[in-house]
Amino acid sequence: MKIGDIEFGPRPVFLAPMEDVTDIGFRLLCKRFGASMVYTEFVSAEALVRDVAAAVRKLQISDEERPVGIQIYGRDTDAMVEAARIVEQAGPDVIDLNFGCPVKKVAGKGAGAGMLQNIPKMLDITRQVVNAVKVPVTVKTRLGWDQNNLIITTLAEQLQDCGIKALTIHGRTRAQMYTGEADWTLIGEVKRNPRITIPIIGNGDIASADDAKRAFEQYGVDAVMVGRATFGRPWIFQEIREGITPADPLSILEELLRINVERIDEPRGIIHTRRHLAATPIFKGIPNFRPTRIAMLRATTMTELMDILESTRTLRDEK
Repeated sequence: MKIGDIEFGPRPVFLAPMEDVTDIGFRLLCKRFGASMVYTEFVSAEALVRDVAAAVRKLQISDEERPVGIQIYGRDTDAMVEAARIVEQAGPDVIDLNFGCPVKKVAGKGAGAGMLQNIPKMLDITRQVVNAVKVPVTVKTRLGWDQNNLIITTLAEQLQDCGIKALTIHGRTRAQMYTGEADWTLIGEVKRNPRITIPIIGNGDIASADDAKRAFEQYGVDAVMVGRATFGRPWIFQEIREGITPADPLSILEELLRINVERIDEPRGIIHTRRHLAATPIFKGIPNFRPTRIAMLRATTMTELMDILESTRTLRDEK
């Protein structure tokens, strides 16, 4: 499988772009454990054009994480084109257009999955961004706005005709948000369409090696993308690709904390790490763990949090 000139090995597994999750520290860990490609948090096109510092910081990438994609979102064609040009200067391997984010503050304003209600605008943005930059442009979107508007089979052809180099499909509608089960049948239908020549990347409910195997074998996708299942589990890529779980996963989360504190600062580094500590599966099954979890999520210094994490080693060994 190739995206532009980027060659991937067999059955590549990608890290999904996720707000407040896929910062550079987490991306580097996912890359170490076998992620074939990683993506930044999504970035507002309007914020980039206005040179908002928080948005510009999201463009920081490292050669260690390549290939890496930067994802942008917005509803204004001119802003998306200008943002794509700004992003290109940051040197990503791919520029991804977010037409799939379902949250109200994005989709409710017509961006992200909101574009599924304005396909002419989506196609215009895509076409103009493709023509404005030299880096490969890809798209991530959903099956449609709701169950009465499952348009992805037609939309995939339209987006391909705009010149994108790959398409990621999340197997839910915008109305579903992240609830229910992802429906892969339409993803498979897109992939089987003889008119589709670009890679199709499947996304939604990939949480194990069996899930990934089913996606490749039953639906024929060229790659799979893992999202929420990576929370507190950057080693999931190794589990999917090699069937190996690290012997000391706690040490990986401690490393993530150190990376985040060093690359950002102590308060925000701790906040960035909390999501992973709250979601990680490594504490499941520990009796009477609730007080420790609360203390872990309330810790305000790195020393305090590291002490709490170290104290969980004994609890994990005893469970």
